[in-house]
Amino acid sequence: MRVLVACEYSGRVREAFRKRGHDAWSCDLLESEDGSPFHFQMDVLELLEGSELPGIKGWVRYPWDLIIAHPPCTDLAVSGARHFAEKIADGRQEKALGFVRDLMNAPALQICIENPISVISSKIRKPDQIIQPWQFGHGETKATCLWLKGLPKLIPTDIVEGREAKVHKMAPGPNRWKDRSRTYQGIADAMAKQWG
Repeated sequence: MRVLVACEYSGRVREAFRKRGHDAWSCDLLESEDGSPFHFQMDVLELLEGSELPGIKGWVRYPWDLIIAHPPCTDLAVSGARHFAEKIADGRQEKALGFVRDLMNAPALQICIENPISVISSKIRKPDQIIQPWQFGHGETKATCLWLKGLPKLIPTDIVEGREAKVHKMAPGPNRWKDRSRTYQGIADAMAKQWG
């Protein structure tokens, strides 16, 4: 199966699929955190449109079977609702919603859009599922919405004790946003096992 993990710099979801034998790639504006050669450092929409890419002769458009996308939540998440008026006024929120719509309409039969509780629910459509890390082996809370196309809901794999809001309580710092955006390994593994 050919899998594209959009807006992922960590490589966790990509590698979970690769370990199961899939032709999985990640794509992000940032370089891959794990230094993998299976990463496109570019705008994912340009990748989906198709173009000549280094190392792939005669690239037109790669036929992706599955796209899992983690669009940036900065201008969408309700945790930042106090800034919504400003983000609406200057167009940032609509631009972010447009990016989500483009990903939802990407050329693949199976698509998952992942984001925290956000305005995607009220401006585009409600999520198909809301999952928590504690359902997949991590004793933490972080409500994560999944908008699904052609995919079944994820089935919890390892319900554990603990309901710590570790991500919410992270100390401020220059890498806080990166640390908060990494997919939990248990969720990445469940996606690869159940959707691969």
